[in-house]
Amino acid sequence: MGQVSSMVARRVNRFNAENRAHRVLEREKPTPAPKFESNLRDMDRTLELDPKFVDKLNTKDASLDTRLKDVYVTSQDRFIQRVQDRHAQEAKDSERPLPAERQTPSDFEFGYLEPSRISVGRCTLRQALQFINDHQVEAEKWPIKRIADEFKLKESHVGDILRYFKTFNVYIPDHKYQDRLLTQSQQKIISEPSSDK
Repeated sequence: MGQVSSMVARRVNRFNAENRAHRVLEREKPTPAPKFESNLRDMDRTLELDPKFVDKLNTKDASLDTRLKDVYVTSQDRFIQRVQDRHAQEAKDSERPLPAERQTPSDFEFGYLEPSRISVGRCTLRQALQFINDHQVEAEKWPIKRIADEFKLKESHVGDILRYFKTFNVYIPDHKYQDRLLTQSQQKIISEPSSDK
């Protein structure tokens, strides 16, 4: 029901809207908004003090107009100077030659630039992969204590790293075995029933 009433209200509001707008515009002067009692009292007081107050408001004062024309503002702001200096520097920099090598730089091995200095208690991804792989291959030669001493890490951290992270092993299947599996799958598994009727 609400949809129908909103549709009807919309049509009523739009009905003859152009003619109503022209009628409002053709009126001599729009009716002023009603004033509060305090504003009316203030107006009465000002008119008692100066009866020509309304005329002064409506006439143009030439002395005020000339004062306004005499006002000239100059700015000593350093910000504008800095902006102009920066634009001049950018124009100067645009004159430098273009780079001779236009190839994109090659990516890093692990996807980021490795730091040149490593703080104590930290290791790079390369070092972590190295000691994980060493421990995986030769656990007796690379125990947790030796790895912790060599890379200056805590033994508990090294133990957790070796426990939860492993390197992948590449497994290449034997082709003969794979061929044999494929030929077995092509053989008929269910024998056809004999027709002894």
